[in-house]
Amino acid sequence: MEVKGLTALITGGASGLGAGAARVLSAAGVRCALLDRNVELAGEVAAELDGLALGCDVVDGPAVEAALAEVRAQLGTPRIVLNAAGIDVAIRTAGAKGVHPLEEFERVIRVNLTGTFNVARLAAQAMIGEPPLNADGERGVIINIASVVAQDGPVGQVAYAASKAGVQGMTLPMARDLAPFGIRVVTVAPGMFETPLASGIPQSWIDSIIPTVPFPKRWGNPLEFGALVRQICENSMLNGEMIRIDGAIRMGIGRS
Repeated sequence: MEVKGLTALITGGASGLGAGAARVLSAAGVRCALLDRNVELAGEVAAELDGLALGCDVVDGPAVEAALAEVRAQLGTPRIVLNAAGIDVAIRTAGAKGVHPLEEFERVIRVNLTGTFNVARLAAQAMIGEPPLNADGERGVIINIASVVAQDGPVGQVAYAASKAGVQGMTLPMARDLAPFGIRVVTVAPGMFETPLASGIPQSWIDSIIPTVPFPKRWGNPLEFGALVRQICENSMLNGEMIRIDGAIRMGIGRS
């Protein structure tokens, strides 16, 4: 799929992986619409890219519908959708310090899993009404973000791991649902990347885990993630799959 001239809808686009992908796609000629609860920060990134920033909560169905309508009116129907919005908590299931609050588990599931599905379903419906982009009949691609934690969840990550495992689990059935309309679905599972979400990790744990990355032994850069996003967009044979981008790390138990 040729990306130049297309429109991308990126949730969580104000920072981190979303902003990294927006910068790479914009450099390739993509018009970027950034959806984020932090509309001020999203606006700064959008101004840098000559794009569009909209305040939006991904779990709010009507709000996402309204944001999508605004993007279509200003930039055209998104043919690239990146679900990068996400949250995390670090709480054990139960222990000497108490039990995992149910509302915290539900909050993470709601944003990371339900929010991803909400944006994907509405964006897919908008794509279906658009003409194909190439001889394959391709209309667009939806890229969701899971995590290596979905497969290698450490201590205290039960909510985050469950939410990201859910994202991984809906990849193939969603791809099969949308295949008749020429819409691909791919999930990316990042490892240790420098993002605001990672800023809450204790330094002692970071110091212990970065050396376990086989190669390269460092944080990932959001622009490296963005490069993979572009490659997924351009390679039409990538569909219904989860791709790890993690330096070959396999997470251990984590904090004791």
